[in-house]
Amino acid sequence: MEALKQRILKDGSFRADGILRVDSFLNHQIDVKLLNEIGKEFYSLFKDSNINKILTIEASGIGIACIAAQYFNVPVVFAKKAVSKNIDGVLYQAPVFSFTYDRECIITVSKNYLSEFDNILIIDDFLAKGNAIIGLIDLIKQSGAKLCGAGIVIEKGFQGGGDMLRDMGIRIESLAIIDNMDEHSICFR
Repeated sequence: MEALKQRILKDGSFRADGILRVDSFLNHQIDVKLLNEIGKEFYSLFKDSNINKILTIEASGIGIACIAAQYFNVPVVFAKKAVSKNIDGVLYQAPVFSFTYDRECIITVSKNYLSEFDNILIIDDFLAKGNAIIGLIDLIKQSGAKLCGAGIVIEKGFQGGGDMLRDMGIRIESLAIIDNMDEHSICFR
């Protein structure tokens, strides 16, 4: 998606620890017009997949998933990174190691919101090593739902998660894949 790539080049910044900062438009301050175009693109890519739910993980994926859900006319379910008092009943849970936060958490979805009748599209802002997607797939498997694929805004191709998931037969559609980056340049696939 050319508009996204241009925005990454214009406003993204690289940190020495391998983090690409896009917080000025994607995951802290949000450019809703750009997210709208991202949502349309995900719909274009997956419109024939009979999606009836979008699944994401808190927090940065929620806004993107909600915008995309408007085009699919489906609800968004998001996996919580901590169990709160307002979640009760039986839960699906899976461990996820976060590259960004450098820690493991247990993601949780109530069994009320995923079932064997669902055709799920995962949407997330970043794909690095694939840990979040693997955790979400675990929740989908526990529920008996069908995984239709994953829509990723930015894939850090050099970290291998996308390749690993594709090798597992999972449909991954990334709008921008970065093959390498440093403080001077970002190279897209």
